[in-house]
Amino acid sequence: MKIAIAGYGNLGRGVELSIRQNADCELFGVFTRRPPETVKTATGAPVFHIDDILKYKGEVDVVVICGGSATDLPKQTPELAAHFCVVDSFDTHAKIPEHFAAVDAAAKSAGTVAVISAGWDPGMFSLNRLYASCILPDGRDYTFWGKGVSQGHSDAIRRVDGVLDAKQYTIPTDAALSAVRSGTNPELTTRDKHKRECFVVAKDGADKEKIEKEIKEMPNYFADYDTTVHFISKEELDKNHSGIPHGGFVIRSGKTGIDNEHTHIIEYSLKLDSNPEFTASVLVACARAAYKMNKEGIVGAKTVFDIAPSYMSAKSGEELRKEML
Repeated sequence: MKIAIAGYGNLGRGVELSIRQNADCELFGVFTRRPPETVKTATGAPVFHIDDILKYKGEVDVVVICGGSATDLPKQTPELAAHFCVVDSFDTHAKIPEHFAAVDAAAKSAGTVAVISAGWDPGMFSLNRLYASCILPDGRDYTFWGKGVSQGHSDAIRRVDGVLDAKQYTIPTDAALSAVRSGTNPELTTRDKHKRECFVVAKDGADKEKIEKEIKEMPNYFADYDTTVHFISKEELDKNHSGIPHGGFVIRSGKTGIDNEHTHIIEYSLKLDSNPEFTASVLVACARAAYKMNKEGIVGAKTVFDIAPSYMSAKSGEELRKEML
């Protein structure tokens, strides 16, 4: 299976590394908007300009699109699905239905398979929410994110006047986690579930009190959370906060029995050293699924809800039944 990567940031590099771990996959090349000669890949993979990608139609089996959800994927995924089987990690939850519709129209017209919103949330967390709600229909879902770096929130801090650099961590609160795991099905507010911790490098002479106030009152990002702001040096940020860890928990608390007397907890958790590398690994598994499904004549947009688990595996059905069932 020949995979092409469209976009070469942290996620694209992660896909490149993941392909090396999958014997049935081969990296065709990286396609970028930058001048190809300026892009140095981790494995020495060939680099092409994105404008030339249609020249390789018929040579590439699946394109894994590694752009951003805000402006890249809404345009790129439908455009590329009109020519290739594709996978993306579109993660703006509220806009998934409209993104699905646009990609579905392009893929059905072209006879391709386009897997959208793959990754861990949306993606693996979504699957676990679905499985758990099917098994325990009388219950409640809880999703906690972290401890981990929120890249979007970190970028929002960096846009504050007087900020040189910053990292923001989303942290589940212990009290909320304990309450959910107890099976009491608590009502939790946004502030109850998570707190936010910010490590900020201020520019020389910047008003730190003003920066802290602006961060804590930022709507849609920090205003609804208990937020702590630490001012540190650039050297400390680079030394102690250079990684991109993340993870979290999906928990379903449900009842069974004639009088709902029995409580059950289903919990799925992730602890990730590298958010982009893990997400990339999910994308490669979904690329395999798109390839297999299209070989069977399946077309259109798909999500993880539509993919049978065996399609994501390099093993045969016989091997899976023998080794994992």
